[in-house]
Amino acid sequence: MDNQYRIETKCVQSGWQPKNGEPRVLPIYQSTTFKYETSEQMGRLFDLEESGYFYTRLQNPTNDFVAQKICDLEGGVAAMLTSSGQAANYYAVFNICEVGDHCIMSASVYGGTFNLLTVTMKKMGIECTVVDPDLPEEELAKAFRPNTKCVIAETIANPTNVILDIEKFANVAHAHGVPLIVDNTFATPINCRPFEWGADIVTHSTTKYMDGHAMAVGGCLVDSGNFDWEKYADKYPGLTTPDESYHGITYTKKFGKGAYITKATAQLMRDLGSIQSPQNAFLLNIGLESLALRVERHCSNAQKVAEFLEAHEKVAWVNYAGLKSNKYHALAQKYLPKGTCGVISFGLKGGRKQSEALMDHLKLAAIVTHVADARTCVLHPASHTHRQMTDEQLRDAGIAPELIRFSVGIENVEDIIADLEQALAQV
Repeated sequence: MDNQYRIETKCVQSGWQPKNGEPRVLPIYQSTTFKYETSEQMGRLFDLEESGYFYTRLQNPTNDFVAQKICDLEGGVAAMLTSSGQAANYYAVFNICEVGDHCIMSASVYGGTFNLLTVTMKKMGIECTVVDPDLPEEELAKAFRPNTKCVIAETIANPTNVILDIEKFANVAHAHGVPLIVDNTFATPINCRPFEWGADIVTHSTTKYMDGHAMAVGGCLVDSGNFDWEKYADKYPGLTTPDESYHGITYTKKFGKGAYITKATAQLMRDLGSIQSPQNAFLLNIGLESLALRVERHCSNAQKVAEFLEAHEKVAWVNYAGLKSNKYHALAQKYLPKGTCGVISFGLKGGRKQSEALMDHLKLAAIVTHVADARTCVLHPASHTHRQMTDEQLRDAGIAPELIRFSVGIENVEDIIADLEQALAQV
């Protein structure tokens, strides 16, 4: 794809490039296997001597064209689709970490990611230190150890809306010879491209804004190609020493800037199999075509809703970085000048019970587990996703018991505000 094209054009045109007489629309390669004329041809694929397709668990043309589109949007060198955003974050870390290693994670990340690294991966022998994202550089640096292999954080945290100081995290990570992984789900590459601020690897839950219609669960892993694995060869033997499961291939030597994604595909996807189905990839591509249009509408709607809530007498607080009163407004202006996202968190003066009551009175906004699609939806973490936590545990996790996560859709904003207005009048 011509890199001179602007991002709105890439949303539509990147990825599938039909040749003369081929389908104008990306086809669904709904096949588990791919045929070859000779055993030698297929053998070369298994040896990674040639690129091609032989089994969808590793690669599929539909998936690869969609991954290439996301790669173009983020400005990376290679990308891989996964079955979910959780799988993308797991692969991002596990691709460079093993038993005895250590990673650093922002405390504000999505609860599923938090549990993945602090509980599940701990059982696999990978230790995680959780840090306050607002720490100054010198304090952040104290979290690093000789066996630290990566740092992971979110551009915009779900559901607390903390804005990451990407340059700060990248500077400290690089000073210690490790890559920065940034989950860019809420911002999308329309509003922020973390590679331009020093991040090395980007992940996405494509289930959210990228898909847009709440039909297909999926994830994506994108590599910038900027981190020099060979410079820190002793830290990353999985990439810089022979892989005996692939006839002694050394990924960095054979694949250069494509080493990270090639290893994630040929080794992790081969063994773990967290693939995105070609059907889901096809649906994802449809969502990507309108991503730039939808993100603009989400942000403009959310800004108006946040301003309405901030001025309402029954609302105790509103957390949305588009508001000038927000503590992350300056960071948002730096990293997300076009807008942040459509997700607002707020709390009512009456506390947890009143927040629960408000949700029951909403008519247009649906109570669902999902977030960041075309339809306005709402969730009360204390009652739903974090139901097992006490109020004290919720506060320790940075989630107020009264917090409502309100995902503003692309409907007419006056209708969204009217729905909130009538619900607030009843609590």
